[in-house]
Amino acid sequence: MALARRGAGAEATTRAYLSQVHPVFMLPPLAASLFGALLATTVDPVLAAIHVVAMFAAVYTAHIKDGYVDFYVRDEDDDHPLTERGCRFGLALSTTVFALCCLLLALLVNWIAVALTVPTWLIAYQHAPQLDMNPVTATTGYPLGIALSLLGGFYVQATTIAAVPLGFALVFLLLLSGIKVIDDAQDYDYDRSIEKRTVAVTLGPQRAYTVAYGLMATALLVVVGFVVTQHFPPTAVVAGLAFAVVAMIAARAPPDLATMLLIRGSYVFLAVLVAAVWFEPLTGFL
Repeated sequence: MALARRGAGAEATTRAYLSQVHPVFMLPPLAASLFGALLATTVDPVLAAIHVVAMFAAVYTAHIKDGYVDFYVRDEDDDHPLTERGCRFGLALSTTVFALCCLLLALLVNWIAVALTVPTWLIAYQHAPQLDMNPVTATTGYPLGIALSLLGGFYVQATTIAAVPLGFALVFLLLLSGIKVIDDAQDYDYDRSIEKRTVAVTLGPQRAYTVAYGLMATALLVVVGFVVTQHFPPTAVVAGLAFAVVAMIAARAPPDLATMLLIRGSYVFLAVLVAAVWFEPLTGFL
């Protein structure tokens, strides 16, 4: 039986599986893993690579499962590049890769590294059709996965949990949860028609926007708080200011454009934080 719905052979099958790689949503978990590694005193590139591959496998699992549920179960999508058998094979393959990475982490690090890693796959696999039907889990699933990716990336290097990675994990959980609320608001009419209880459906679009920007503002205040307590370097404030500018522009935009701006703004936020932590260029002056 074929794995791809359009075309036959290795090339068509490869294209179908590559279509499930969505860089916009895949890069943040991978970057968070590397960022967590950079927060450690020393970085073992082999351990960092294993954890990054595990995060890729987890997010790929989510994309395959979401596509399968939306097309074959919910009949939401008009098309899908993979057959049902292709989806099941893709899930088996990504899960196998993830399991192998966890085995390596158990052997090379310890069971705590595995305990911090496994929940990312559970969130990915259960996102549809279970977690995405509740306003809390639908909103926090992806951000929580990124927070765990950051913590796991740090732990496999340092074999401990410290205040700084915990602080950054909290910041990203809040910030990205706010972005997710706005992202879900794009599908308000459809989600309401199928009784999918996102924050926008539960509270209404206007209140959802208030919640979203409240979460993002709280994240930026947490950054300032950690700077004041000297857990974050002073230049971390620059990351908050950069994102605040993007957020102010996005607040005037429709949900689709706002989501695009905020996701890219989160990339800038992460990049500036990495620079702040890695280089601490203004430490001697502040």
